[in-house]
Amino acid sequence: MQRLPTIFVTHGAPTLILDDCPARDFLGALGRQLPRPKAVVCVSAHWEAARAVVSAAPRPETIHDFYGFPQALFEMRYPAPGAPAVAGRVAGLLHKAGISCVVDPLRGFDHGAWVPLKLMFPEHDVPAFQLSVQTPLGPEHHIAMGKALAPLRDEGVLILGSGSATHNLADFRGVSRVNDPPRAYVPPFDDWLVKTVEAGDEKGLADFRHAPEGVRNHPTPEPFLPIFVPFGAALAAGEGRGRAIHRSTTYGIIAMTACAWGMA
Repeated sequence: MQRLPTIFVTHGAPTLILDDCPARDFLGALGRQLPRPKAVVCVSAHWEAARAVVSAAPRPETIHDFYGFPQALFEMRYPAPGAPAVAGRVAGLLHKAGISCVVDPLRGFDHGAWVPLKLMFPEHDVPAFQLSVQTPLGPEHHIAMGKALAPLRDEGVLILGSGSATHNLADFRGVSRVNDPPRAYVPPFDDWLVKTVEAGDEKGLADFRHAPEGVRNHPTPEPFLPIFVPFGAALAAGEGRGRAIHRSTTYGIIAMTACAWGMA
């Protein structure tokens, strides 16, 4: 079986699926560029838990975990099947690595998962499930999770991190437009991110809050944590040097950068 790459995407605002912008077009094409996965494990910044939790619902519901957006978003569903057996495999790999993990038999898809997945696999025919982030445990913990899950790549499972390359929503203020140019503090961090990913710099990436404009772009760390799971899985296979596969900005404050490891 062909080894799958590991991927981090920025899922942006929930309206990404409606917005006419380069990031939506990129995600719409990404699924066709990848080998068809047996399943997708999505690490979403919007599911935080005290310890690792993996979802194992056979038919996950679509969670509309936002408010104040167009009604069309609330009417959307992502009816892809779950993958309970693969979710159990994830829990087993994490336990084997000494990482506590529990299984949630009911959890559905939050928008950090269903928005990019709906764009990537619009036929809803690729089984998918989620893995939580544990914000207080930091980047090193999530790198360790990724390393533990590395065998999945040879089993047809796509490891997908879904978060945000930059995420200072306090600067949104309701006046930003989707195609506004980036604020001055966004490119320094985004450029640093791409260079650090290309270098495969584990220590540097983990220290992202000390990167140029790191704290301003990430007032809280959880939107960035999903990048460390696909990165860790790549490190385990000696493929830590990744590359940016998309760069654009939405609303002037969200760098929509996506990165891949082990992708031709």
